[in-house]
Amino acid sequence: MSATARPAQPIKFYGFPLSGHAHRVELFLTLLGLPFESITVDLAKGAHKQPDFLALNGFGQVPVIQDGELTLCDSNAILVYLATRYGSEGWLPRDAVGAARVQRWLSVAAGQLAFGPAVARLVMVFKAPYNHEDAKARAHALFAVMERELGVRPYLAGAAATIADIANYTYIAHAPEGGVSLEAYPALRAWLARIEALPGFKGMKRSPVALAA
Repeated sequence: MSATARPAQPIKFYGFPLSGHAHRVELFLTLLGLPFESITVDLAKGAHKQPDFLALNGFGQVPVIQDGELTLCDSNAILVYLATRYGSEGWLPRDAVGAARVQRWLSVAAGQLAFGPAVARLVMVFKAPYNHEDAKARAHALFAVMERELGVRPYLAGAAATIADIANYTYIAHAPEGGVSLEAYPALRAWLARIEALPGFKGMKRSPVALAA
């Protein structure tokens, strides 16, 4: 479908207000201007482990979307689907090099990002039992690489925003909530500002636990 394609009915979006994984999907839905119905899954009360939700995602995780007859989970998979079905080619390049550059950063979002700033935030905001110092060290190692690369191009995969940027934005923007300062990374902070200036941008709710940065 083309960039002008629209869902026949609003997409059902199952998320949680403080989930960075859920937010990346919500952000992309708003950037694409797609109609969607937001359904909050109460993680604190274990709603994600109940049979009705496990029928949607056997891993018991948000986000999940339902687009007509399709039920899809995993935030990065959802980004790929939405970009391919409803977005312009700019969000997910179809050429081999462009697609590979985006895939590299989707892998980072599922790897270094998830085990660095995302885990550090889990410790601080949700009291998760992980090694906070290790997570912060991984975050800074990741940010050092990103700082160098964003010093020579405006977005992660090239000259324009792609789903690579959407997949990585939220946990970096909220890294101070995990005790990870962004002060030493001006190029990274400028990249965050460029994402936040995109038409349709919607931020994630801030946690009261934060490091001023």
